[in-house]
Amino acid sequence: MPVPTIQWKDGDVYIIDQTKLPLEKKFLKISTKEEMWDAIKMLKVRGAPAIGIAAAFGVYLGVRDFIGKNREDFVRTMNAVSSYIESSRPTAVNLFWAVTRIKKAASDHPELGPEKLKDVILHEAIEMIDEDNRVCRAIGEHGAALIEDGFSILTHCNAGGLATAMYGTALSPIYRAKELGLRIHVYVDETRPLLQGSRITAWELVEADVPATLITDNMAAFVMYQRRVNMVIVGADRIAANGDTANKIGTLGVAVCAREFEIPFYIAAPLSTIDMHTPSGAEIPIEQRNPDEIRKGFGKQTAPSDVQVYNPAFDVTPARYIAGIITEKGIIRPPYPKNILRILPAS
Repeated sequence: MPVPTIQWKDGDVYIIDQTKLPLEKKFLKISTKEEMWDAIKMLKVRGAPAIGIAAAFGVYLGVRDFIGKNREDFVRTMNAVSSYIESSRPTAVNLFWAVTRIKKAASDHPELGPEKLKDVILHEAIEMIDEDNRVCRAIGEHGAALIEDGFSILTHCNAGGLATAMYGTALSPIYRAKELGLRIHVYVDETRPLLQGSRITAWELVEADVPATLITDNMAAFVMYQRRVNMVIVGADRIAANGDTANKIGTLGVAVCAREFEIPFYIAAPLSTIDMHTPSGAEIPIEQRNPDEIRKGFGKQTAPSDVQVYNPAFDVTPARYIAGIITEKGIIRPPYPKNILRILPAS
């Protein structure tokens, strides 16, 4: 069984501190909204679904010490905490989806006072963990149907168990294919500048005994040119209504190369990652991160201190490069604007 990424235990949240991987598997206790904000911002917890669950618990941690019986005061506090948690990272829509869901759970019970509303919020956050596990297993089932015996699959960044509550999105079909006895191999992009591929995805696959080969990002095109890859599966942080998809920086280059070499490129993500309020990728906000992540990666200076740095955390892959979006309700195929609408009402 994969290791749970985020757990509620003994009155606190526990996460695997992903900044310590692959050298140390450390569980971090989160007791306050400030600690959760920092965990999300500093990538101690990362991956769109996991960020959403963490955000839900962050709202609870921010309101659980509320004192008083006035519902209106409690709701104002909850909304302020929600806005604070939402300020941690702007791109992953699951964060905003989860916070909105928490606020709706509270508004659905107008008869309850603050103490009972705290219980409602906590229950909703815990339910998100169970729901995420069901969703990711379903994504694995649908995605595994695309994988044939002997396939080699390329992935970028980490959309495995550590990006969700436990099972992953892009890696879930790979885990399921292994369960089915298929012979598979995975090429893992290193994923500059924070190396989520080498630090996290490679670690996960080794732990799961899945044959894998680590490559640097600038090797992906040549690996595809050499016909070593049968398909690409990556995750997503936000999918626009037209199918354009934001994912970790470097994904667009992989998609362009996959099109050039006629390799199918798939997105694996829960339906909650689809943002129908964002018409296209042009409207997706792209997080800009600290320049020293590039100038001084992992504490070692590799560039002049005063050189300008452009460090977007994500890029956007236009829908035309995407062969399909693997969701818990099945695989969405082009044309995306029409077919996304067909599947969302059934979610």
